[in-house]
Amino acid sequence: MRIVLDATPLLGERTGIGRYTAHLLAELPAALARAGVDAGVAAATWTLDRRAPSDVPPGVEVVGAGIPPRLLWAAWRYADRPVAEQFVGPCDVIHSTNFVSPPARHAREVVTIHDLSYELQRETVSPASRAYRRLVPRALGRGAQVLAISETMAGRIRDFYGLPDERVAVTRLGVDESWYAEPRPTEETLRRLGIPPRYLLFVGSLDRRKNLPRLVAAHRAATAAGADVPPLVLAGPAGRESGLADHPGVLLAGFLDDADLRATVAGCTALVLPSLDEGFGLPVLEALACGRPVVVSDVPALREVAGPYGVVVPPQDEDAIAAGLLAVLGVADDDDARRARRSHARGWTWQGCAESTVRAYLMHS
Repeated sequence: MRIVLDATPLLGERTGIGRYTAHLLAELPAALARAGVDAGVAAATWTLDRRAPSDVPPGVEVVGAGIPPRLLWAAWRYADRPVAEQFVGPCDVIHSTNFVSPPARHAREVVTIHDLSYELQRETVSPASRAYRRLVPRALGRGAQVLAISETMAGRIRDFYGLPDERVAVTRLGVDESWYAEPRPTEETLRRLGIPPRYLLFVGSLDRRKNLPRLVAAHRAATAAGADVPPLVLAGPAGRESGLADHPGVLLAGFLDDADLRATVAGCTALVLPSLDEGFGLPVLEALACGRPVVVSDVPALREVAGPYGVVVPPQDEDAIAAGLLAVLGVADDDDARRARRSHARGWTWQGCAESTVRAYLMHS
């Protein structure tokens, strides 16, 4: 059996989807072996220059398209050509980790749908993401098996596309062991990153779906209320929101590598994710693994991930978000509270994600 997994999200700045892809690729060989499946794994990159990601595990073959992805997407929006096997060779499963599934001649298509923002929050996504509105239904029409990254997303995908239960498998994301042992950042690390000793933290791309203008306004209102509200640090790759740093008490840390990201999360007073919508909310799980309090918007996936350990706020209400920022400053943060948050996070593992993915590969085979 040969499985080809789309590793394009490993190229460039590593987003949440990139971290999902990296961990899945690392865990797949062992998960296949545990399931008694004799299979080889290849990593495909849909790029013009056939770049190989730096962290592909040993023994994983790297294949590339050698064609600009925009040309492939344009073709796949209207036709089932060219087929994946023309670029990656014969295979039994082609797993698209980031929404866009190429048509295949013989391979079984598997596609991870992380959220439905391209349909339900169209005004917040990029033109490239809006192309999923045509590309995803085409893959579903060809019979693609869907992977959903949370129980919440599985239900929403089934309902939105009218799919039977067996067409959508839940492969919940995970958090690796390094997050549980991450110490608070040193003074030197904070100084190098331009971050104060005490801070609230947002992690994610600076995009409209993340609801950052309301978060910034809520932070300003909470600070004006007279409480000792820490500065707000926005960490993540640039997006289409601008002017976010033009406010007192708001700092842009930019994109952080894995080591700096873990340290920054471990040192925050609380992590805040007030998104208008999410399919999972990986920064919330990572913050809980560090034992940190979290503020999350009242959307189903974030409630699922945070469980009873999140301060929940309605994302459209700036005053309520401000109240949530004030409330999280008073939540318990002793050893017992941190231990409880870490224990909750341990319910999600990358090993479990890979094992459920293997089960999905084998369905109907």
